[in-house]
Amino acid sequence: MPSFPHIFIGIGNNGNRVVQNIGIEEVLKFSINPSYYLLGKSSFKKKIRKTFWDIPDNAVLWIVLENKPINIEILEIILDYLPKNPLKLAYILTPQKELVHEKKPWWAQEFDTVFYDSLWEFLHDYTDVSLETAFQMAAKNIGLMFTRLHYYLENQMLVNVDYADFFNIVRGNNVGILRLLTKVNFEWHWGIWDKGLINILVGENVPLSDAHKILYNFQNFLKEKDIIWGIKMEEGLNSRVEILSLLVKRW
Repeated sequence: MPSFPHIFIGIGNNGNRVVQNIGIEEVLKFSINPSYYLLGKSSFKKKIRKTFWDIPDNAVLWIVLENKPINIEILEIILDYLPKNPLKLAYILTPQKELVHEKKPWWAQEFDTVFYDSLWEFLHDYTDVSLETAFQMAAKNIGLMFTRLHYYLENQMLVNVDYADFFNIVRGNNVGILRLLTKVNFEWHWGIWDKGLINILVGENVPLSDAHKILYNFQNFLKEKDIIWGIKMEEGLNSRVEILSLLVKRW
């Protein structure tokens, strides 16, 4: 299975934070500052056209942004100048708002899957933090998540999952979640998703029964769903657990 170029575009302050925290050397990363758009829309559009017109047809394109009107306006401009063929995936930061329960936004039609993050884990588990702190924490976690996802894809993940499986999951006008977790709160609405993958890495000092318990709980919520499961022991994680969950459903 050949490799595919990944391209990350961050729009706005928090979108750029995420992209800056992606630790993949061989990918293209772009940061879009809305101030430049407000200072000169015509010149901004020319620069966008020049930057993105020749993106490869086989690229996996990620656009990361907070759900703000100015960012969505810039997103529309970028989409106007992007080639049609690359796989387009969005990652939307929607604090305290579960996009899966919302009406499909008009701009989502341009994407195969719109992943979103309501910062639920951070705002739920750290009730004393401000929204700004939650964004900072999320940016590091999401950046690491993209780094790990790329590593998994390039190394056929854990259970012989390759790009063909990834494309099969994300294509099709979906809304989804993509999470890198060290623990799981099963009070969240995991059971609403239709298909995806869940891979669990456990350190060499983690009892295998703990990993099986996590897998069992996921399977209980996602039984009869089209899920690819994987579990593996990973040297270097010591007593830690790493869970990558990519889950989608149709709008």
